Order: sequence, then structure tokens, then C-alpha cells
Amino acid sequence: MKTGVTASAVALALCLWGCAASAALVQVQIQDGAGKPLPGAVAFLDSVQAKRQAKPLAAAEVAQEKRRFVPDVLVVTAGTSVQFPNHDTVRHHVYSFSPAKKFELKLYSGVPANPVLFDQPGVVVLGCNIHDQMVGWVLVVETPYFARSDASGSVRIDKVPPGEYTLRVWHAGLPVGAPAQALPLVVAEPGGAPVAVRLAGVVP
Repeated sequence: MKTGVTASAVALALCLWGCAASAALVQVQIQDGAGKPLPGAVAFLDSVQAKRQAKPLAAAEVAQEKRRFVPDVLVVTAGTSVQFPNHDTVRHHVYSFSPAKKFELKLYSGVPANPVLFDQPGVVVLGCNIHDQMVGWVLVVETPYFARSDASGSVRIDKVPPGEYTLRVWHAGLPVGAPAQALPLVVAEPGGAPVAVRLAGVVP
């Protein structure tokens, strides 16, 4: 599959803007296949050291409001427990058949007694057996260094220790089962520029 990433992006040195030598600001500019800014994409940095630094998040949740999952995409570190509160006046039946996490919260209102533990990395697609239009995603990563792109397609990941990483970029508009796009990345002081990544194959 074509990645849409130029050869110049294979190994990049990202500079430190006003940060100490032990913490860099990584900036990524994400575009769709046509070169337009792509909001809502997730960029994250993987490495052996990053995995060691990753800790479960606290108070993570995906609510159901107006028959939608809110947020539509939740990014968590492996080992995080997620609550699924139902704020609607109708009951929901939340489930996932994704390999990274299979679970089922049968027809319920309010807050389920137990949260769902997401202990394996990967993309988890959420659905509701009662309302077919409801779709959401939980992206489980093994790194504390991640962020979503804003309306301009820009991502800022703060306090990244210098070193060698794999930059991965994922979007909910990718085909189901498609992996995050990956490229090697060197975070170093000084020099470099924001990384431009073109994510082909995204469907709005």
C-alpha cells in the first residue's frame, strides 16, 4: 500500500522550541490524500523507552449523548479502564468485535457497574446493537506521546525525550483494519522542521 510519505520524511530531526535538552516539542502536519489539512487524525510516537514510560490513564470515558459516542475517538494507553456512561433517555447496547478488544455492555441506562479494560494496543471499533448509526473508536497505544490533529491538521506533542521513534498516524476514516501509517523519526536538538505526513485512503 502506498504511504504517501516522501523519502525525505524517512529520517527527520525535530528541533526543540524553548524546551530543555531532555524534552522536545514534536510538530506534525497531517494531510489527506489530496494534500488538504486532515483534522481528527492521531499521531503517536513509539519506542522501547516510550513503552516503558506509558502508564494507564485515569478517568477515561466514552459517553453516549444524543445517540452518539462522545468523544467519537478516544486515545488511551494500554491498561486503561474506560467507563461508558449513557446520558440518553434511551438504553444502549455497546459492543466491539475488534481483535484488540472484544466486549459487550448489554442493554443499559446510566453507568455500567464495571469499566472496560483496554489492555492490548490497536484500534477498537465501537457500535450499538440498538442504534446502527452509532460508531466510535478507542485507539489503544503503548506510549505517552500522542495527540490529535486540530482543524488545520496540526499536531503538537510536548515533552518528548530526544531519541529514535516510529511516528504513527491513524485516522478513523481509514479502511477498517488498516494499520496506522508509520515512518522512522529522530527527535534531536537542534534543527529540523515540522513533519508533513500525507495520509492516503481516508474516507470522510
